[in-house]
Amino acid sequence: MSNYRSYRFGTILVILLIVSDYYLCVNSESINASVLGFAPAIATWYGDPIGPGSVGGACGYGRDVENPPYYALVSAGNNNLFKSGKGCGSCYQVKCTQNAACSGNPVTVTIADECPGSCNNDPIHFDLSGKAIGVLAKPGQANALRSAGRINIEYQRVPCYYKGTSITFKIDPGSNANYLAFGVQYINGDGEIGSMQLLPSNSKNPLVMQQVFGATWKANIPNGIKGPYSVAITSLESRKTVTAYNSIPVDWSPGKYYISKVNF
Repeated sequence: MSNYRSYRFGTILVILLIVSDYYLCVNSESINASVLGFAPAIATWYGDPIGPGSVGGACGYGRDVENPPYYALVSAGNNNLFKSGKGCGSCYQVKCTQNAACSGNPVTVTIADECPGSCNNDPIHFDLSGKAIGVLAKPGQANALRSAGRINIEYQRVPCYYKGTSITFKIDPGSNANYLAFGVQYINGDGEIGSMQLLPSNSKNPLVMQQVFGATWKANIPNGIKGPYSVAITSLESRKTVTAYNSIPVDWSPGKYYISKVNF
């Protein structure tokens, strides 16, 4: 009887291994790049040679990309990185090794803009800030690497980690008592926003927010609903949720920044 049980266990184990290998192959494209390691991509750069690329940007971060915790180490991404704005805030390690000016050392960049047009001729294309591509170079070789124009790089998805920084909300200038929109920055982990809910202090009914563009989301405010507001953010890939309680005060103002006490 014991031999029979051992035989059955062995057979089941083999079947499970075969099924596991099958699903691994079928779903290999959905596995996070950080699990698979570095993969090939194309990089260019734009903007000022030592700057942040764009101080506007399709993600809506504005001039904040010049300052900590971004430090201008940002990139525009093609469709497969930008994801119609849902890719805003995602973080990637990039490195170059095929040019004589390359250091081979990885640098972490945040997707902060969209690279349209010819960028989409490549499966993965990073249009790096001038500062970011310079950091990829050996000491004294930054200008040589920028002069190369289009270069081959390697990339992998990594969790975002902004040490000592909480999720921050920037109220859109067009907001008013019946319409509240804000940009969201400095999200650890996925970095990307999958969905958001606005939680009024005087109502049990959450307001489902909609993406306006990039990392800016909005909600229509019914009459009688007011702050302070909590914000529930669900990440795009991991589907984790964090709630920033009472982060937007009752006397919020357009253009103001409000710093929460939480992060992923």
